Amino acid sequence: MNVTLIQMLNAGEERVRRQQELLKEHGCPMICFSMNIAGPEKNSPLIRRGFEAGKEMLLRALKAEGITPVYKEEVHSITGNELYLMAECDPFVLKKITSSIEDGYPVGRLFDMDVLQCGGKKIDRESIGFSPRKCLICGKPGKDCARNRSHSVEELQKKTVQILTDRFLKVEAEEAGRLACRALLYEVTTTPKPGLVDRQNTGSHRDMDIFTFIDSACALKPYYMQCMRIGRETSGLKAPETLRRLRHKGKLAEQIMLAQTGGVNTHKGAIFSVGVVCAALGRLPREQWGNAERVLDECCEMSKGLIGADFQDLTEETAVTAGQKLYLKYGITGIRGQMEAGMPAVRKKGLPVLREGIRRGLSINDAGCAALLHIMVSSEDTNIISRSDVETWKSTIEQVKQILKKDPYPDRDTIEALDREFIRKNLSPGGSADLLAITYMLYFLEN
Repeated sequence: MNVTLIQMLNAGEERVRRQQELLKEHGCPMICFSMNIAGPEKNSPLIRRGFEAGKEMLLRALKAEGITPVYKEEVHSITGNELYLMAECDPFVLKKITSSIEDGYPVGRLFDMDVLQCGGKKIDRESIGFSPRKCLICGKPGKDCARNRSHSVEELQKKTVQILTDRFLKVEAEEAGRLACRALLYEVTTTPKPGLVDRQNTGSHRDMDIFTFIDSACALKPYYMQCMRIGRETSGLKAPETLRRLRHKGKLAEQIMLAQTGGVNTHKGAIFSVGVVCAALGRLPREQWGNAERVLDECCEMSKGLIGADFQDLTEETAVTAGQKLYLKYGITGIRGQMEAGMPAVRKKGLPVLREGIRRGLSINDAGCAALLHIMVSSEDTNIISRSDVETWKSTIEQVKQILKKDPYPDRDTIEALDREFIRKNLSPGGSADLLAITYMLYFLEN
């Protein structure tokens, strides 16, 4: 919503009046933070988000210096966003903190962090050794460009949107990558897990251990950040186009994984499945990330037609992978089927079981152990089948179902006994482990 000149003048007068009131009431220096926004639109969801980011930076910087504000007040209106902080501290120290924030980040150019002494006098940047603020567009002294009107309002508005958009894309990509990496680390450290690598043993695997998984997960963080960026870049296109553009990046990520692990396949399945989740986050507004149903729906939309596209021309002669052969012989769709259906094993089993277990007071580890078993009986785990046969898979799943029928949250001894049996039979539910990682990631986003 655009504001008038009269509204802006009134807001300025009210700001000065409130500053004087607070200075008199608290008798200590003040930081007054607002956004430096050109044009008649002084507030919007994007501008408000920029303000919140600046507020968070400021509060963290003060905390890092051991400074605790004695009073905090916020104002949000069509004329902009304002934050008043009162701190019993040397005002020149405060000015150094605020100037460092303004100069230390691209988005800081949009921050206006004034520091007022007890008597109301503003401290200028030059008095503490900082140079004057630079122009948003050309980098020359900002006061000169403003006085000469060197740039149009449209130019300044466009630059403002670009700065804010770039800032939040970077932040959100880092967040998606961090949560994906965290989810993989939680999955591998969940113990005990039948047939899988965990903190107790290497399961049915002889070529990898928990450290192999840690190395792989950390190496894949930049890839997951890239997946989120691809989702954002293609958010205006049909959802399957996002998945199409992911696939080449996924192949490159496999090579990064293999290089990191010395040729061991730790996360090939998760490169695909968790990558799709990160791309789905990119396609969605940040405020929808905590809605697991919405994220899974977006994964489903991205995966429409995936089975047909991957398997339509498959023959016995061209089928190479275990997944391709199982589809031809039994119609088993594996992770592709899960994705195209919106991951029902996660939506209806894994995540609800994890939530309920934690609600009951279980640790996230023990709730995760139970969630894994529920995921196993709710999905076609091609890893188990490829290590045995369909009959063994079916009997194994039936066995786990009976365990869960007696207790949906089996105790450690029961799961450890199952682990020993899986190891003896050389079974490993790797596909279910990938879905457990997604379950963890969605839970992190919710909380």
